[in-house]
Amino acid sequence: MSKLKMYILNSYIYICFVLTIPRLSSLNISSINFPEEHLPQYFTAFPNVAEECAKDDNCVYKQYLNSRKCWGYESYCTMENGYKAPSCPGDHKGWVKSKQAQFDTFFSQADFGYVKEQLKELKVMCEPLFIDDSSLECSQYMRFCRGRNLMLNFTNLIKREDNLRYKMDILGPGQIGGYCKVFADRLVKEAEHISPLQSWGPEMRHFVSLNNKPINDNLCDVVIEKPTYIMKIDATVNMYHHFCDFFNLYTSLHVNLSHPHGFSKDNHILIWETYTYESAFKETWNAFTNNPIWDLKTFRGEVVCFKNVVFPLLPRMIFGLYYNTPIIYGCEKSGLFHAFSKHVLNGLNIKLDNRNSDKIRITLLSRETKYRTILNEVELIDKLNENDNFIVNRVVYNRSIPFSNQLTTTHNTDIFIGMHGAGLTHLLFLPDWAVVFELYNCEDSACYSDLARLRGVKYVTWENEDKIIQQDEGHHPEGGSHPKFTNYAFDVDEFIRLVNIGVEHVRSQSSFLEFVKLEQNISHEEL
Repeated sequence: MSKLKMYILNSYIYICFVLTIPRLSSLNISSINFPEEHLPQYFTAFPNVAEECAKDDNCVYKQYLNSRKCWGYESYCTMENGYKAPSCPGDHKGWVKSKQAQFDTFFSQADFGYVKEQLKELKVMCEPLFIDDSSLECSQYMRFCRGRNLMLNFTNLIKREDNLRYKMDILGPGQIGGYCKVFADRLVKEAEHISPLQSWGPEMRHFVSLNNKPINDNLCDVVIEKPTYIMKIDATVNMYHHFCDFFNLYTSLHVNLSHPHGFSKDNHILIWETYTYESAFKETWNAFTNNPIWDLKTFRGEVVCFKNVVFPLLPRMIFGLYYNTPIIYGCEKSGLFHAFSKHVLNGLNIKLDNRNSDKIRITLLSRETKYRTILNEVELIDKLNENDNFIVNRVVYNRSIPFSNQLTTTHNTDIFIGMHGAGLTHLLFLPDWAVVFELYNCEDSACYSDLARLRGVKYVTWENEDKIIQQDEGHHPEGGSHPKFTNYAFDVDEFIRLVNIGVEHVRSQSSFLEFVKLEQNISHEEL
C-alpha cells in the first residue's frame, strides 16, 4: 500500500442516501448558479429549502416559491406544471395509433420522460446495511450508475504503456467494489450492452463485494470526498459528438437529483482515458464544475475510493439521447434540450445583447475546410447586405476564437446559416425564436433537422436541387463519389427566398416581438 493521501474536500453526500436537508445559510443557493427560469422547479423539488427561504428575510428568491412548477419526471408532476410541454403539430403515423400516444412517445424518448424512465429502471446492484457501507445502483443495461464509498483499483495502469481510450479492460475482476451485498445475477443480466460508449457494463461486470469497508479500513491510497462524475467521452474535436457528452452529463444531473447540492459545481470530473484532455469546446465544462478536469493518469498506480460517484449516461447508447435518438414523427420542442441550452448559457454567462431595432440578425457560418465550402459565398452575403432590415455577420468558428465568444454570437442570432457540418450544433444555443438554415444537407437529411426539432427552433434547408451547382461528384477518402466531399454554389434568388421564410418565422414569434419591444423601451428610457 502506497502512502495514504486524503483529499478532504468539503464533503457532502448528495445522492439518494441523504438523511437531512441543510439550512439555507449552509446551502448558499446563489452558488448553484441556476438559470432564473429553473428556480421554480428547484424550490418545488426541495420544499425544505423553499421553507427556509420563506422564513429568511434576506432570501431574494421568494418570487419563485410556491409555484408548483416541476421538471416532468417527478412522481407528483403534472404535464400542466412541467418545465415545457413538447409540441406535436405533425400527423401521428408509424407505430403510434393516437395523438396522445404520439405525444407520450416523444416525451419518453426525447424529453424529461427519458429521465423518468431511467429513474424507474434503477436497481440496487450492491445493497448497504448501514449508512457508512458501500452501495451501487444502476439503470437498465447499466447505462447510468451511482455509488457510495466505492473502491476503484488503478494499480495495473502503471504497467500499461498504450494510451487508453475507448478501452473495455481498464478494470479487471475485483478492481471495482464495495462493502455491500452484491446481486451478481443482476450484474450479469444488465451487462448485455458491452461496448466502450454504450454502457458501464464493461466496468461493472467486475464489481465485487469487499470484506472490509474501503474507506474506514484504510484500503485506499486516495479518498475523494467531493462528488465525482466519471465520464467516457466521444470525439472531442467534433462539436456534434462532444456535445453528446455534455448533454448526457446534464441529463444525468437530473437522474441523480436527490439533494439540493445536485447542481452544485463543487465536484470533480474524471475522464475515463489517459489522454490529457484538450478540446476547442473545453470552456463548456465551466457550466458543470469549478475544478480542473482529471484523467486516468491522475490516479495511475493507485487505489482510489470515492465517497460519492456517478457514472453518467453515455454518448452512444442504444436508443440513447441526442445521438441515435429514435424521434417519433411530428413532434418537437423537447423541454430537456431547452433546459440543457439554458443551463450551459447560464453557466458560461452568455447573455442576449441589447437591441434598439427589430432588424433581423443573420449569421453565416463559413467553413475553412477542403469540402462543403460555399463557392459563391461573397455573392450570397452581398445580396443579404442589400436589405437594410438585415444585420449580416460572416463568422468562422475555429480554435482562435474562444468558444464562449462563439456562443455569444450564436445566441444573438435570429437566422443561423451554414453547410452540413458539426458547426451547426450551435443551433442548440440559438434563442427560442430563431431559425437554422442548413444551406445544403448533403443527403444527410435527418441529422440537424432532428437536432433542431429537439431544441425547438425552426429548420430550413435547400429545396430545389436544380438550383445548386456541385463542383464535382465528390471524392470519398475510401473511394467513390459522395456529396459531403465536394463544394457547392447556390442560386442567389432561391437563397433569398429561403432566408425570407426564416425572416417570416422570426417576426411571427411572440418571444421575438416581446424581447425587441422590451429592449427598445429600455434603450428609449436610457436616452
